[in-house]
Amino acid sequence: MEKVNQNAALEQITAITNVRIFDGYQIIAPRHIVIKGESIISVGGNIPADATIIDGENTTLIPGLIDAHVHTSIGGLRDALKFGVTTELEMNGDFTKRGREIQLKNADDVADVRSAGTAITAPGGHPDELLPDGDEIPEFILKELEKLSEEDREAMLAAYAHDHEEIPQVTTVEEAIKHVHTQVENGADYIKIMIEEGTVMNAPGLPVLSDEILKTAVSEAHKFDKLVIAHVLTALSSKAAIDFGVDGLGHLFIDRPEFTSELVKSIADSGAFVTPCLVLNSSIIGNTASELAKDPRVHSRLSPDWIDILNSSFNTFPQGNMENSFKNVMDLHRAGVDILVGTDVAPVPVPNLGGLAHGASVHHEMQLLVKAGFTPIEALQSATSKPARCFGLHDRGRITEGARADLVLINGDPTTNISDTLSIKSVWFNGSQKLG
Repeated sequence: MEKVNQNAALEQITAITNVRIFDGYQIIAPRHIVIKGESIISVGGNIPADATIIDGENTTLIPGLIDAHVHTSIGGLRDALKFGVTTELEMNGDFTKRGREIQLKNADDVADVRSAGTAITAPGGHPDELLPDGDEIPEFILKELEKLSEEDREAMLAAYAHDHEEIPQVTTVEEAIKHVHTQVENGADYIKIMIEEGTVMNAPGLPVLSDEILKTAVSEAHKFDKLVIAHVLTALSSKAAIDFGVDGLGHLFIDRPEFTSELVKSIADSGAFVTPCLVLNSSIIGNTASELAKDPRVHSRLSPDWIDILNSSFNTFPQGNMENSFKNVMDLHRAGVDILVGTDVAPVPVPNLGGLAHGASVHHEMQLLVKAGFTPIEALQSATSKPARCFGLHDRGRITEGARADLVLINGDPTTNISDTLSIKSVWFNGSQKLG
């Protein structure tokens, strides 16, 4: 019987008609699409007689959103999907191919996820300053585990145990090479390196690996055709990462020194992308996301714990200002650098990591990009087609024939008013309607 149901789902045909379509790049002329099973089978073509019709009057259809910088969990992936975020890209965590097989084998109500596995950092280096001391599972993780089903709890504990059996130490070139090999064997989709000396995190003097070790890690990852993304929060660390040959910067430098124009040019010349995580920079300088938290389109979809997190902030670098971040991101954008939407949200609600929440912060990030000077269409590109292209996810991020049917139907027109992205009417994930 189950196989019959699966086959029926694969054969199901749905037409979304009379709808404004943003295809990942622009608004297009066709006003309807047809979905069959997991894929978009036509855009503007004939509508099959047996199709289920969904009238999209006064709505906009966009590709499923992609968060290009998260740290996630089963709960985080569920929350993401509620907000039309159909793919999360984890930058340090448990959701490599191996981790996905352990944790998500029976989950059908979660966003898709890719992962770097465990990032390369110095012993005691970032993100140790953000975590509680000791070897026990942190209290905030235990609190989250209590909310899960027994099956989800066992899966999460299994992944946690595997990744904490032996904390990988990287202190030499040889250990860096071994670390890259281990992540690749676990099915990492890309590799992450940390270049963080701690000033912006209110932890000055954090240990950082030598240039030689980091450069070796980058070149070793490239031997496996893996992208390398660098954690950087300052102009100097961004310059170092580009010199090492990374493919992307996982943050936007929060300062704006005299050599900023030269740095922007070097990033553009390198072809690297940047995931600015403006929502994080805002939190770091002490801004909460309280306006987002009180939006009924947000608080109706999040737990009270996550609303509390949105109402707080990191506040580790109050001397910073958002104008520098806005100017930096616009300089990069005008120079032709691919800017991707990312949030750096934590896997579970953690009191000191405020201002961010799964799914909701993607919409906040697009709003901040528009505030910086992006057009709404450019902000939407940064959350759809651009991350898909930069990470080689060729089956998503666009509305085109043959693409995966990850779709969000929105009341209103986010191509003219970016905050309309939160007015979600329906979400399709891999062809299955999950919301609406």
